[in-house]
Amino acid sequence: MFHILVVDDDKNTRRLMRAVLEADGYTVTTAEDGIAALAAMDREHVDLVVLDVMMPNMDGYAFCSALRAARSDLPVLMVSAKQLPEDRKKGFLAGTDDFMTKPVDTEEMLLRIHALLRRARIVSERRIQLGGVTLDYDSLSVSRPGETVTLPQKEFLLLYKLLSYPGKIFTRIQLMDEIWGAESDSGWETVTVHIGRLRRRFEDWHEFEIVSVRGLGYKAVKNV
Repeated sequence: MFHILVVDDDKNTRRLMRAVLEADGYTVTTAEDGIAALAAMDREHVDLVVLDVMMPNMDGYAFCSALRAARSDLPVLMVSAKQLPEDRKKGFLAGTDDFMTKPVDTEEMLLRIHALLRRARIVSERRIQLGGVTLDYDSLSVSRPGETVTLPQKEFLLLYKLLSYPGKIFTRIQLMDEIWGAESDSGWETVTVHIGRLRRRFEDWHEFEIVSVRGLGYKAVKNV
């Protein structure tokens, strides 16, 4: 059972969030500002934070910055009435993982929370499971019953990135920066070459595939 901390200075919002999240099976703790939220985290384990921005004493930006300064990788979904691009950028610079504007669509919020928790599990477990296929980050291997393929590091990281976000389209430049680094002298054509190698290696693995999205980039598709 995942434990979610809702931080918002509005009592009615906290009450609504609690009802929606508990109905979806989560355990919920609430706090009225960032200071109270930090105190709550000292008392109990939290798996994810739903965080308002505008609050007294310690606002959402300051709370998120404090969390990241403590090297916490706790998933944070920032929720705010602020809708300008500058506000979203400020939130991501402070360390939030996702950002929604009010009024919140509760169904979308639950989907975003589910995605954030799934990604957090992938990071902490350092493996991805797709039916009978396992991607193991520590051994750079992809395995299924009776077969194990150990990949060169860049190929594995590329496949792991795509399968961490199935259905999400990544541009070649995004993948280049993520896997090879923004300072790399290699061109984006390197991504195309590595994608081709991965496709050839796993062409008979029906559990997943890498799809080209014309004019945009690539995405991984799960078939299990």
